[in-house]
Amino acid sequence: MLRPASMVLTLALASGLAVHATGLNGDAIDLDARALPRLHSLLVSQRGELILERYYNGRKPGQPANIKSASKSIISALVGIALERGLIADIRTPIATFFPELARDPDPAKRAITVEDLLTMRSGLEGTSNRNYGAWVTSRNWVQHALARPMFAPPGAMMEYSTGNTHLLSAILTKASGKSTWQFANEALGAPLGFTFPQWPRDPQGIYFGGNDMLMTPRQMIAFGELYLNRGRVNGRQVLSERWVAKSCEGRRREFRPGDRRLDPRQADTVPDPMRDRSYGYLWWVYEIGGHDTCFAWGYGGQYIFVVPDLDLVIVTTASPDVSEERRGHRQRVFDILLRQVVQPLAASR
Repeated sequence: MLRPASMVLTLALASGLAVHATGLNGDAIDLDARALPRLHSLLVSQRGELILERYYNGRKPGQPANIKSASKSIISALVGIALERGLIADIRTPIATFFPELARDPDPAKRAITVEDLLTMRSGLEGTSNRNYGAWVTSRNWVQHALARPMFAPPGAMMEYSTGNTHLLSAILTKASGKSTWQFANEALGAPLGFTFPQWPRDPQGIYFGGNDMLMTPRQMIAFGELYLNRGRVNGRQVLSERWVAKSCEGRRREFRPGDRRLDPRQADTVPDPMRDRSYGYLWWVYEIGGHDTCFAWGYGGQYIFVVPDLDLVIVTTASPDVSEERRGHRQRVFDILLRQVVQPLAASR
């Protein structure tokens, strides 16, 4: 669990004074961070100790952030707990177990979709994100809308990022636990981590939005990241199995559908992406930062929880959730700060 900063760190949040810690230069970090008009917070925890905590553009420590799609990594943890408790029999359980209406679907491939396929974004269902998002969230039944999407590939064959997959997981958690996803999240995850999840949006049937729009303070995000850094343990208690944490951060190569713009090599020049070669685990992204394996939750606009195991490091950033982080190079500049001002200095000071 997160511990208060000790003598190696002096925090001066209200006064805006520099923060100095072994290996970090708070003045240099502030200089770069203040050039980002949408950045709200930057927190760094090492070995369970908060060594940097900064807020920008009028944000305060207790203000919750809409973590957008970083919520998907919370859903992943809840599925892991449900499996450990036997609420879901097996990760390869067909989702038709929970959605018997699929027995009437004319496409038999849908009955082969498993819980694991949802976790890895390989259901084969046409996505509900991006251009399809508006029609989905204005539909009368989000679950049925997601299940009714046509299959573009066999289950397990190809990744297509879709919040419809994680909303189906929220519906499965609700059916399997006999509780709302919000109730289950607070009992199974919030309580051991020492905080309460506020309610977040629900679909027309009352199922909590799976994989988007959850609210957490940056310190709560740090605590969640430390759960994964500590292989699922909190204060000596095994909240998540070590195997689940490892599988969640085991990156699988992403394949793109024919015609996807990311297959065009010219896109590397027109849309710079510091994570172009990232892979995907169980609703966690996987990448290397400065040569260090990193597992991270990622939400629209720049909501991040980075877990860097070999440096005993968790990094959190939040930002305005209303504008794409690709605007004005926000994502690239955040990654530059993390690499040059956080990861490299802490690696050098080991």
